[in-house]
Amino acid sequence: MSRKNDAFVFSMGIIAGVIGGIIGGVLYAPKPGEESRKELKDAACEFYEKHAPQIVDAKKQALESVDLMKYKLERQFRKINNSLKSKKMLKAKELEDIESNNSDNEFDY
Repeated sequence: MSRKNDAFVFSMGIIAGVIGGIIGGVLYAPKPGEESRKELKDAACEFYEKHAPQIVDAKKQALESVDLMKYKLERQFRKINNSLKSKKMLKAKELEDIESNNSDNEFDY
């Protein structure tokens, strides 16, 4: 993995850990539901405000990774498809040659 990917994975792990910790803390807190939901909302908004640039960057990197993977898969699919077409064409040529040889032999009396 490259350093860029390592940093991305690490930052996503930290973000997931922080969010999971906040949610777990709020859900297991001995407070009424309405108060817990308000705290959860406030914590999520505060987290987003503090880390908006990193979240936007992580989202951008994730989308770039998805696009790159999509490109690689499409390229691989085209290679496989072309290979199959080549094999079909080769097989058709072989059958054509066999039929041609058989028809030539029919008139050799």
